[in-house]
Amino acid sequence: DILVDGKLCDCDIVVDCKVGDPIPLQVKLTNWSKHSVGPFALTVTPYQDYQNGVHNYELQDAITFVGSNTFYIESVKPTKDSVYFGALLFLYTGDFYLNIKFHEDNCSKELPVSWFCLPSVHIRAMDPMA
Repeated sequence: DILVDGKLCDCDIVVDCKVGDPIPLQVKLTNWSKHSVGPFALTVTPYQDYQNGVHNYELQDAITFVGSNTFYIESVKPTKDSVYFGALLFLYTGDFYLNIKFHEDNCSKELPVSWFCLPSVHIRAMDPMA
């Protein structure tokens, strides 16, 4: 599950936030397999979709992470959850998306397939109300 500002991101839900306010990000992974998985890393990368097949990942001037955009996970035990917290800070208005990628450190351990089917995250950063 992925939560942005406390709201579950599922399918095509758009999460609205205010420019200049830190927005909590929570990623919850559940290991339904029969063995522990890990170590691995999870990286959250924001981008803009120009709706013409072009994605802009050069957003260092528009979005910053409070902390790191990469979570290092030692292991997730069978039938257990592992939750990771971070925060995003949007500096400009616009529609943004989050790309979540996994990076395995140990090739002999496979990550659960469901983790590669996380919902897309669409965030609309708006001007704060005066």
